Amino acid sequence: MRSRSVIDYALARRATLADLFAGRVSSLDVCDAHPYLLRAAKYHGEPTTKRCPVCRGDAPLIHVTYTYGDELGESSGRVRATRELPALAARYSELRVYVVEVCRPCGWNHLISSYVIGTGEPRVKQSRRRAADT
Repeated sequence: MRSRSVIDYALARRATLADLFAGRVSSLDVCDAHPYLLRAAKYHGEPTTKRCPVCRGDAPLIHVTYTYGDELGESSGRVRATRELPALAARYSELRVYVVEVCRPCGWNHLISSYVIGTGEPRVKQSRRRAADT
């Protein structure tokens, strides 16, 4: 699976943490994970080996991966396991993937990266007529 248009948000993450540690923002401002994101992290997230930069607790940071694309229809915006991404990349022409790191105990969350996967081929419009109708 080849990723395109990769964006790494490490500098934005570093700036947010610098603002927190300098006192320019409070932990309430950066530890504001939405309840749905926390639930997604609990049931569908993938633990990492990293610890939270805010609370420095024992719980590992969790990565939550979302996929978006017109071809996905109602499944656009759904949380996916990274093991599912190669099959999706082979099936669809273009999907945008977002990876968010989450600390469940304190609520820290930050977008880590985004990228595009897919065949890159033009999208084929499917006929609404079935073969039996012809």
